[in-house]
Amino acid sequence: MIAALRQRAALNALIRRFFAERDVLEVETPILSAAGNTEPNIDSFHTRFSGHVDAGTPQRWLRTSPEYPLKRLLAAGVGDCYELGRVFRNGEAGGRHNPEFTMLEWYRVGWDHHRLIEETAALVRAALALVQRDARLEVLDYRSLYRRHVGLDPFEATDAELQAPLADVRIDPEGLTRDDWLDLLMTHCIQPHFSDDCMTVVHDWPASQAALARVRPGTPPLAERFELYLGAVELANGYHELNDATEQRARFARDHALRSARGAVLPPMDEHLIEALPSLPDCAGVAVGVDRLLMAMNRTGRIADVLAFDFAHA
Repeated sequence: MIAALRQRAALNALIRRFFAERDVLEVETPILSAAGNTEPNIDSFHTRFSGHVDAGTPQRWLRTSPEYPLKRLLAAGVGDCYELGRVFRNGEAGGRHNPEFTMLEWYRVGWDHHRLIEETAALVRAALALVQRDARLEVLDYRSLYRRHVGLDPFEATDAELQAPLADVRIDPEGLTRDDWLDLLMTHCIQPHFSDDCMTVVHDWPASQAALARVRPGTPPLAERFELYLGAVELANGYHELNDATEQRARFARDHALRSARGAVLPPMDEHLIEALPSLPDCAGVAVGVDRLLMAMNRTGRIADVLAFDFAHA
């Protein structure tokens, strides 16, 4: 445990040097907010403020990432910025997950997601150097990835064709969407084959999986989004950021509709973010799971190996 704490401290120091050398400002944003994350597959913790009613909405949500307030700062003109801090996700505990974990998120004004891929890879390489390792970089689009590993076009294959490679995996198909099957192919049939000494970057995702990324028109339309994996471990998720408030409200509404159909809690939409989006400059942003990075650096599948105390011992 002591060795893990020293390594984490060294990584945190490296991250701060990395961005100081690039003139990217470190900021801090609220951990408790009046709005929550509407994403259907992420559950937020929430609590209530017991003070006087004039202080604001009493129900507060623990952040699942600092994304929304960071974008508000960008809209206010702060420029390139990053935050390194704790985030919280309910229901996620196990060998590779902890309900509270450390996230690094940063934004580059005037950049697109392709340029940000290069910087993200540079940061991961710098982290690997702490443990005398390196990794080559392979960048490919989502369609090419699925054709290579499962022999299917993810945009044209039928639902039955997407399900066929998973026939031997115990899966309850009830309520699963096309995107769910694509995700299952990724986690069960594609990720496990990524080379341990390679950073694999996948870009141009289905528009239905855009989250807060821009969608590039075409046939099919594509989300300007990337994910970076070190070996089989997903480390980073980045976007060429959406700044269309009307579209973002519609996406939040679709999230609410899906959550409602599942009988899930409906976190309030972040109206402050929606109000700020028209002023958001053209930019790209990425979030990196710091604990996942430490796990990958040490080739361990146990998040407990890189924490002072995991959830069971907190």
